[in-house]
Amino acid sequence: DQARRGTLPGMVATGATFADAAAEYLRYVAEDRGVKPSTLRDYRSIVDAHLLPAFGPEPVEAVTPRAIETWLAEAGARADRELSNRTKNKLLVVLHGIFRRAQKVWGLPRNPLAEVERRRIRSSGDIDVFSVEEVLALVRAARSEQDAAIFLTAAFTGLRMGELIALRWRDVDFAGKVVRVRASFAGGELTTPKSGKVRSVPLAPQVSEALAKLGARPRWVGDDDLVFPGELGTHLDGSALRRRYVEALRSAGLRRLRFHDLRHTFGTRMIAKADIRRVQEWMGHADVATTMKYLHYAPRDEDADLVAEAFAVGQPSLTT
Repeated sequence: DQARRGTLPGMVATGATFADAAAEYLRYVAEDRGVKPSTLRDYRSIVDAHLLPAFGPEPVEAVTPRAIETWLAEAGARADRELSNRTKNKLLVVLHGIFRRAQKVWGLPRNPLAEVERRRIRSSGDIDVFSVEEVLALVRAARSEQDAAIFLTAAFTGLRMGELIALRWRDVDFAGKVVRVRASFAGGELTTPKSGKVRSVPLAPQVSEALAKLGARPRWVGDDDLVFPGELGTHLDGSALRRRYVEALRSAGLRRLRFHDLRHTFGTRMIAKADIRRVQEWMGHADVATTMKYLHYAPRDEDADLVAEAFAVGQPSLTT
C-alpha cells in the first residue's frame, strides 16, 4: 500500500505503469541503442507475450522481487508448457533492462531484478556434427546446384545462414582465397554480422570451384549481385532453404542435424588444424570461450603418451 502511494521510505511514486516502462525500454533499445531488428523483435515478443500480461497495469515501483519470483514459477503453467531455464533467463534479461531504464527515466530507486537470481542452465557442451563424407552426401542430394553450393560453403567456411544469404560476389576473393563476411540477412532485414565486425574466412578449393560454377550462370553475377539469390535476384527465403535442407538430409539418409550444425562442422574440423585465435576470428566469435567448446574435438596423440610417461616413472608394478 505504501509503495503504491509512494510513501514507503526510500520509494517514490513514479506515475508510470510497467506498460509505460516497457514501451520506453523498447523505444530506447530501438532508437538510442540501435539494436538489430531481429533482436528488437525478440524483445517485443517477450514483452507482449509474457511481461505485459503479468505486470502491464501495475505501477512500475510496485513490482517486487517476490512478485517476479512468483510470476516466474507460474510462467510455464500460464503458457501451457514448461518454460526452460534458458527461456526464463531471457525473460529476466529483458525485465532487468526495463527496470534499469525506469531508474533513469522515472527515478525508480532500485531495480528489483538485483534480488532475483538467474536460473541455472545445465549444458553438457556436446555438439553433433557431420563427417566430411556426410557433407558431400548432403551436397549430392541437394535439389539444385545453388543449394549444393550453399551446403558446401556452410560446412567448409562456417558462415551462418544469414551470412550466406547476404553474401555478394564482391565478397568472394578468388585470387586471395578468402570470403569476406560483411552482412547478414534475417527476418527481412539486412544487418551486420552477429559479432558486428567484418571478417575474412579462408576459401577452400572445393568451395572456390563450386562458387566459380555458379559464377558462370547467365545473370546475377555482378559485383553487387547476391551469390545465392532467389528467383528474382533478391534474398533467399531462409525458411524455404531450411525445408530444402531437411529434404536433402532425408534424401541422403543422414541424421536430422540442424543447418547450424554445418557451421559447427567447420569449427570442429578447424580447431584440430589451426590455433584457437584464428578459429575464433574465422567464425566471428566475440568471446574466445565460445570457440573453446570445439577443443574436445581436437585430440592430440601425444597427450596420452605424456600421461603414460608421468605414471611410468618410479611406479611399482600393480601386481606386487
